[in-house]
Amino acid sequence: MEALKQKFADKALALYQELRTIAKEKGSTKVDEVTLGQVLGGARGIKMMLWETSQLDATKGIRFRGYSIPEVKEKLPSGPQGEPKPEGLFWLMLTGEVPTAEQVDALTQEWHRRADIPQQVYTTLDSMPADTHPMTQFTIGIMAMQSDSVFSRRYAEGLPKSEYWDAVYEDSMNLIARLPHVAAYIYRRAFKGGAHIEPDTSLDYSANYAHMLGSDDEDFRSLMRLYLTIHADHEGGNASAHTVSLVGSTLSDPYLAFSAGMNALAGPLHGLANQEVIKWIFEMIDSLGTETPTEEQIADYVQQTLDEGKVIPGYGHAVLREPDPRFTAQRRFAEQYVKDSDLITTVWKIFDVVPPILQGLGKVKNPWPNVDAHSGALLVHYGFREFSYYTVLFGVSRAFGVLAAGIWSRALGMPLERPKSVTSDWVKAQVKDN
Repeated sequence: MEALKQKFADKALALYQELRTIAKEKGSTKVDEVTLGQVLGGARGIKMMLWETSQLDATKGIRFRGYSIPEVKEKLPSGPQGEPKPEGLFWLMLTGEVPTAEQVDALTQEWHRRADIPQQVYTTLDSMPADTHPMTQFTIGIMAMQSDSVFSRRYAEGLPKSEYWDAVYEDSMNLIARLPHVAAYIYRRAFKGGAHIEPDTSLDYSANYAHMLGSDDEDFRSLMRLYLTIHADHEGGNASAHTVSLVGSTLSDPYLAFSAGMNALAGPLHGLANQEVIKWIFEMIDSLGTETPTEEQIADYVQQTLDEGKVIPGYGHAVLREPDPRFTAQRRFAEQYVKDSDLITTVWKIFDVVPPILQGLGKVKNPWPNVDAHSGALLVHYGFREFSYYTVLFGVSRAFGVLAAGIWSRALGMPLERPKSVTSDWVKAQVKDN
């Protein structure tokens, strides 16, 4: 058994036994209350999931196994320019331990070994028009690999419940290994006339993905390491993560569950927001007639957007009440690697302008930028102007967190998710009774 798998097995069995004892002895303990506002407001903030890989704090942002983004950047093995390798983050999320450089290198090679793509995947993708939205192609490409599911095959053969995690681990490792290849194939067929680029197994995961997209710029490779790391997980309550968890709880295999999560990520209120941000910025630049707008011009355009009943894309978050640390990490990357970019300077001016305006409305809980407010500008700087592809990049990254969490869910024997719904008459009765 490979080192990562053995370490996970040892930790998972111990935690499984501990949680079973807690559930048996303390299962009736009340830990939270639900309000009608939560019932009517998208179940916002209701505690109803176990999610081992990360936790989101409203003021401090995301923590991967207790480590903030700056701590992750400091502690995880990194590439040549110091950005963390997402291989190390996957190891951390799965085991709770910071890996060594040797362990990360071994995981890179393991994913290279598992990265063979079945021919039917390419055949299926090639059957669609090249201008099909990249996220549609991405979910279809994932589904086209489902016939290789280890879990599906072993379950049909009578897999015991104690071994569910093992088969889910195998599927998850295979899927993570393959995703950059499928994602890059989609990019090259959609935007580069089908001129595909062979992988380079001498490179780490992120650099190889950048290479297959068509860039061997060392700075862009570093951006990909950072991008894939900071987008990897955002606890379990967001739409894509929860979708993967819900579908996985039915014992659908990781291909089915992850594909469902990617359909959630494609929504304008979730992962597609990164596409909406950069479109809005370019629309503003076109409207103002300058690539170097002043803060006063930006403020006028922001107010115009609000007056039209629209939101400012990239600002606000369901949980966060401070600037998103993922935005900050990207800004620091830009300050180090990007010189004299009018577009990125505009992103920073927007950051100075928008929060005070939103605060002045008196009803915005979080006027601060989220991760989407900066990512598109960096991608444009390195030549990737195909906005509709940005959510695919997000999806490749999100696989690390949701699939690691899925392995944990099966190892801990988490049950089928089945929350209780109510009718509007029930809501009215509660108001009347109280």
